[in-house]
Amino acid sequence: MRKDLNFIGKKKIFFGISLTIIAIGIICNIIFGTTLDIQFKGGTIASYSFVGEIDEAELKDTIQNATPDHTVTFTVTQDIMNNTADADAYSVSIQFSGNESISSDVLGGITAALEEKFPDNHFEYKENSSVEASMGWKFLLKCLTAVAIASVLMVIYVTIRFKRIGGLSAGVMALVALFHDVAMIYFLYVIFRMPIDSNFIAVVLMIIGYSLNDTIVIYDRVREERRNMGPKSDLADVFNHSATAVMSRTIATSITTLVAIGTVYVVALVFNLTSVQAFALPMMIGVISGCYSSLCIAGPLWVTWNQRKGKKED
Repeated sequence: MRKDLNFIGKKKIFFGISLTIIAIGIICNIIFGTTLDIQFKGGTIASYSFVGEIDEAELKDTIQNATPDHTVTFTVTQDIMNNTADADAYSVSIQFSGNESISSDVLGGITAALEEKFPDNHFEYKENSSVEASMGWKFLLKCLTAVAIASVLMVIYVTIRFKRIGGLSAGVMALVALFHDVAMIYFLYVIFRMPIDSNFIAVVLMIIGYSLNDTIVIYDRVREERRNMGPKSDLADVFNHSATAVMSRTIATSITTLVAIGTVYVVALVFNLTSVQAFALPMMIGVISGCYSSLCIAGPLWVTWNQRKGKKED
């Protein structure tokens, strides 16, 4: 007979680990701050194409010297769909912060500087797009609203579905676990100085669904085991037995997902697909956090809530 793991007995360790990571994340956030992508804070993006490899340090100096009055950043990605027979094709996106639009003279100066510095790389101007800061904030607000609505609907769903095991407590603790996972993803962006962009919102929404699915699987097993063990059975024993029973399935599912996302991340590293990297890395952290929070955060918190509620009723 399989021995049950004592998740509830080790809850202080689990809570301590999470609180320590959150504290480190908060400290890093105070030190580094939060970086917003241009699509949220406003600015202009100019795109160029070129062939062959170049020194990115020289590219940075060339762009900055051509735009002394602007603060710019850039990203280089390999254009795997347009590789030529003689050389690899690349794209460079130059980002200008601020509300003022970039004049054609500035763009022309950049183009001329790139062509002069890298004549063999055949730099070619492609396009530029601008986002107003006010529009960016509206977009960010809409994204956060979508996350909030999704979270509330999920809590309502869990509350209704698991009313036999204290639906409200199950829903609230599932929401706490979701906030835990979102915090882990956010702090990853802060620590690695990754700008908050649409990838962040997409990852958060996906991880909310993924983590909640893990939590629901555990709650479903708890509901079944409580019926089998009787309503007077100790909640800690019920949860430990239930979590032990589904742990192998939960971990196996997470590992399978990690392998798939990890493969995508490795391919993105090989081809220097920064946008894909910015999506895959937070997804991997989110999957790990979602598995951990379902087993070690949501369940123990649910047990603690109901144990204290039972003591008050007595």
